[in-house]
Amino acid sequence: MIMDLEKKIAELKSTLKIAEKENRVREIETEMQSEGFWNNQEMANERTKELKNLKNEIKKVTDLEELVEIAGDDEQEIIESEIKKLEILTYFSGKYDDHSAIINFYSGAGGDDAQDWTEMLLKMYLRFAENNDFEAKILNQTPGQIAGVKSATLEIDGNYAYGRMKRETGVHRLVRQSPFNAKDLRQTSFSLVEVMPKISPLDKLEIPASEIKIDTFRAGGHGGQSVNTTDSAVRITHIPTGIVAICQNERSQLQNKAAAMSVLSARLAKMLEDQHKEKISELRGESAEPEWGSQIRSYILHPYKLVKDHRTNFESSNPEAVLAGGIEGLLEAEVKN
Repeated sequence: MIMDLEKKIAELKSTLKIAEKENRVREIETEMQSEGFWNNQEMANERTKELKNLKNEIKKVTDLEELVEIAGDDEQEIIESEIKKLEILTYFSGKYDDHSAIINFYSGAGGDDAQDWTEMLLKMYLRFAENNDFEAKILNQTPGQIAGVKSATLEIDGNYAYGRMKRETGVHRLVRQSPFNAKDLRQTSFSLVEVMPKISPLDKLEIPASEIKIDTFRAGGHGGQSVNTTDSAVRITHIPTGIVAICQNERSQLQNKAAAMSVLSARLAKMLEDQHKEKISELRGESAEPEWGSQIRSYILHPYKLVKDHRTNFESSNPEAVLAGGIEGLLEAEVKN
């Protein structure tokens, strides 16, 4: 049994290219000691984040190796479980799979119920991020007239966040008794989720300044916060494709501009990936908006309780736990599908 575990870990090390990642750690550590490394703070931060992620992944594997050496019979199931968690990483071979994620939300058919549903989805992913020690922040949010949100943009920072979540892209359907009518009628609502990779300076995704239009406007929101007193919100339009990115939740126009550029880069990178293009110039004239279509998942709260993914057929009879961020089973089924 121990020999089988050792073999699995050896195969895992090979598949995850741990030796190459150890070499990369040494390269970054040498680079960090060079003169002028910290002069470019943005690049230095990206290198530091890359180093941290590499070390964390290497440590998980080496910890397992050490545990196998001293493990007793009662610890073998624990080791098997930890190996399975790491085996998920072997499915992430896409160009941007190890990146952080940016998620757009758009309320669809269903009026106030759809806007409330969109906010519920936003909170679900925020809780998932918290449960998995990812950092998350809302970059942009347009509130609904009565409740919920019309649209929002969420950034989730963490290693393989995009790889784990990219298949969440699509239409999510909610069936429940509506809290927005006196008779508690059954209501079906729809919301569109769009997951994109967060692009860093290391990715060298160049967007010519001549191809973007930048507008500033007064940030909107509830309560008259100080963020609303200046024209700090930023809207960036990629002219060739018509893609628009907005950020208004940061305190300064400069910060909002940087965040909006990050979202724009993410959407362009996602389009490049989806359409198998190599250059942004090849996207000229392509559709800028994610398409609506059949739902990828249904969340049913009435007349019975069920969450079902229509692509993998994964089901959960506990939608409350799913909406509280417990989407790991759904994500694992998507990855392995």
